[in-house]
Amino acid sequence: MKKRLFPIAVFTLWMQFCYAGQIERLKDGLLVRLDKPVAGGVKQVKLQVITDKIIRVTASPADSISGTPSLMAVVTGDPGVKWTTEEKEDQVTLKTNALTASVNLTTGEVVFRDLNGNIVLQEKKGGGKTFTQTLIDNKPLYRLQQVFESPAEEALYGLGQHQTGLMNYKNQDVDLTQYNSVAVIPFLVSSKHYGILWDNYSITRFGDDRPYEELGSLQLTDKDGKEGALTATYALRNKPGTVFTQQRVTKIDYTFLPDLKRMPAGYPMEKGIITWEGNIASATGGEEKFYLTSSGYIRIWINDELKLDKWREGWNPGPSIFRHQLEKGKKYKLKMEWIPESDQAFISVRHLSPTPATLKDKTAFTSEAGEKIDYYFVYGNQMDEVINGYRTITGKATIIPKWALGYWQSRERYKTQRDVISTMQEFRKRKIPIDNIVMDWSYWKEDEWGSQDFDPARFPDAKGMIDSLHNIYHAHFMISAWPKFYKGIHNYNLFDEKNWLYKQSINDGIKDWIGKGYVSTFYDAFNPGARKLFWQLLSQHLFSKGVDAWWLDATEPDVLSNATIDYRKQLMNPTALGPSTQYFNTYALLNAKGIYEGQREEKPDQRVFILTRSAYAGMQRYAAATWSGDIASRFDELARQIPAGLNFGLSGMPYWTTDIGGFYVEDKYDKPDPQGANLQEWRELNTRWFQYGAFCPLFRSHGQYPYREPFNIAPDNSEEFKSMVYYDKLRYRLMPYIYSLAGQTYHNGYTPMRGLIMDFDKDTAVQHIGDQFMFGPALLVNPVYTYKARSRRLYLPANTGWYDLYDGKYTEGGKYITADAPLGRIPLYVKAGSIIPFGPALQYTAEKKADTITLYVYTGSNGQFTLYEDEGVNYNYEKGQYSTISFNYSEASKTLTIGKREGSFPGMLQDRAFRIITVEKSAPVATDPDSSKGTMIKYNGQEQTISLKN
Repeated sequence: MKKRLFPIAVFTLWMQFCYAGQIERLKDGLLVRLDKPVAGGVKQVKLQVITDKIIRVTASPADSISGTPSLMAVVTGDPGVKWTTEEKEDQVTLKTNALTASVNLTTGEVVFRDLNGNIVLQEKKGGGKTFTQTLIDNKPLYRLQQVFESPAEEALYGLGQHQTGLMNYKNQDVDLTQYNSVAVIPFLVSSKHYGILWDNYSITRFGDDRPYEELGSLQLTDKDGKEGALTATYALRNKPGTVFTQQRVTKIDYTFLPDLKRMPAGYPMEKGIITWEGNIASATGGEEKFYLTSSGYIRIWINDELKLDKWREGWNPGPSIFRHQLEKGKKYKLKMEWIPESDQAFISVRHLSPTPATLKDKTAFTSEAGEKIDYYFVYGNQMDEVINGYRTITGKATIIPKWALGYWQSRERYKTQRDVISTMQEFRKRKIPIDNIVMDWSYWKEDEWGSQDFDPARFPDAKGMIDSLHNIYHAHFMISAWPKFYKGIHNYNLFDEKNWLYKQSINDGIKDWIGKGYVSTFYDAFNPGARKLFWQLLSQHLFSKGVDAWWLDATEPDVLSNATIDYRKQLMNPTALGPSTQYFNTYALLNAKGIYEGQREEKPDQRVFILTRSAYAGMQRYAAATWSGDIASRFDELARQIPAGLNFGLSGMPYWTTDIGGFYVEDKYDKPDPQGANLQEWRELNTRWFQYGAFCPLFRSHGQYPYREPFNIAPDNSEEFKSMVYYDKLRYRLMPYIYSLAGQTYHNGYTPMRGLIMDFDKDTAVQHIGDQFMFGPALLVNPVYTYKARSRRLYLPANTGWYDLYDGKYTEGGKYITADAPLGRIPLYVKAGSIIPFGPALQYTAEKKADTITLYVYTGSNGQFTLYEDEGVNYNYEKGQYSTISFNYSEASKTLTIGKREGSFPGMLQDRAFRIITVEKSAPVATDPDSSKGTMIKYNGQEQTISLKN
């Protein structure tokens, strides 16, 4: 026996000796050191247990893993989480009560499994970690990449707000670079119920990291049949048939300001039309992906098939993607027509060849600069649990002020105090509900950007104006606050004397577009002292006058629009934390942090509310919402906002909006006022956008001239005006429902605006649907985004039934239908088993309490809803001062149970009434919050069960 046991004992000791130096158990996880790391590969991998469903993975090629504190994460781990380890062959496995995470001791590859052993997420076989050394501003860093396996059936979402119109990012690539209308949140959510939070602040690419190639890498033929190039014809719009010049070109690359110097000498772009013609062919064949950035008008045809038709304002180009299948060696006719409209318009066209077999069913995060690979794996049984995991890491989303959930009116811009007051007077006179009016930029004197002072010539009594908004018109006031300062003004000098300004634009004498042009720069938001000073200025000049909320514009930071990426980095370099290359995407996060912390310290009982053009992971903890930037006033742009907003919500960010109507307009709408057919299109565009906006988390109209108030868009007796007022009033009747969603967002990690994948993930038909969404648990919203459309095709998700909100008619799910969409309505459906509370008619959210709530109960399935209430303006909810009332409908017994009220808060209604209206398959009921039908129940906080049987 001894002879037989001895070899086993020796083998065991040998195994312990081999792996003893590799595995170190820490108080919160494991550290694995690889014996033979490959060049450019990983040397150490650390697993840190955050919760039983969240594991942080860090990896480094160095002898130690950097411990630099995270900017996005606030969680450090729960010491109470129980976990065990197991070593087996060439891997070590960490196990919690919900999952396992295994590290291969040879490659460093990490695999996450559920407790049944099913793979949830797997790094690329072999590890997939790449570290490339780089020196940035004398700081040694790495270019980082982590590759993951991605099964063919998987769907991927999140990553912030992007403008390519894509919903599902499987087999796509996404540029994570802050830009006007692009907001970066490096959080990926999978249909397999996991998320990856990539903790890196530099420019990052998700997906296929191969660089896009110039068109010259395809086989080109010009319009005369000569190989090797396309024909570029530079003509003038005001001289049809006249050619300014022609060139043979192999690339189209006017991406940034310096590139415009390569235009033909003397060519007047603002009067021009440029056409590229010829043929393209592929040496390999397959599906080619074409990527453009463009402004002005661009149209592209392949074999006479229109592939792209788009317009954007010259100074703000946007991205576009389209694909086309190319047979090997076959020539395809190509024509591109570009009308720049401006001497500062931009276009670039590149392509990406078909995905090679080695990259299929894989995806990756690739970042320019970082000290280590650092990501959080988040697991959940449902999408909401995954998103709540993101907020566990990065902070809860605060409950925004109740008034912020009402209607906001904005324009670019209210130029005088009289403009502001007269606008609010008109809303109140016409009895159009509104809660917030917004002051855009240039309320200061022309040469004092950054003073934070109102120009007294145009705003002689700014405090009195705001007091009137509060006390007479019961409205709130949001104001634009840029982090920008003109050289030489007093506030500039306050920052400059402490070296808290970026100086590149000052040294280069860059002038902006105001008046004669003024030299300016931004403050360094990465410096705590600078953030504090910025808040002090806002407090002294604006908050003291009664400003309620902050519109933080240009926080990419956009020091100079259309600068090259390298120059953008120089314009914000160095930061107080280090090279701008390393921290490029996080300016908005730190800027919002300063405002939030400053106001909470100064006035702790008033809720902070921030709207910001750029975003980053963690901003929700600073009471910050985001809008989709300076987008175009076009129907196709409206269509792109829908998936942009849904993916933003799937990124863990609950509060989002757009400029209803789009920000900047085509000449046909403002040179001069729109007339005839253009006027009709303008009104319909705004109406359709308004209908959609009423069901966004935030309901906000804004844009350049023409003015955006409903009464300035269409006359009172028009269908367009009536529709806008209808949806505004409907939004206010839904306020008990909407504010309950806000309460659930803070307390339970909910998301109000929901991609269909969140609630119907077992229905694979919804994976690519980006033009429909759930608003809360009950309402299926189907925006209309095509001019003159009076119906639209939509999908009713499976495994439930659906009621038309307007007439109560029932339809089974699991199929596509064509729904009516007259100009005044968009299709709205209610999921069977829903309970929707409607409150009283309101002109503003605080006008009256919901002492009588009309409950619509949509039968056909069990249903539940929780009514949430608090004071709406302060942070007492953080101290437990709020109430909830649960409603539970049983389909089997046909009963509704109104639960005992839980909790309380100052000013809470002790007694109220509920009018209960039942909607059944066989008994359709039109939605009417003023209905006198149904069953009236008096409620004093005690549980009641009501029979709903006929």
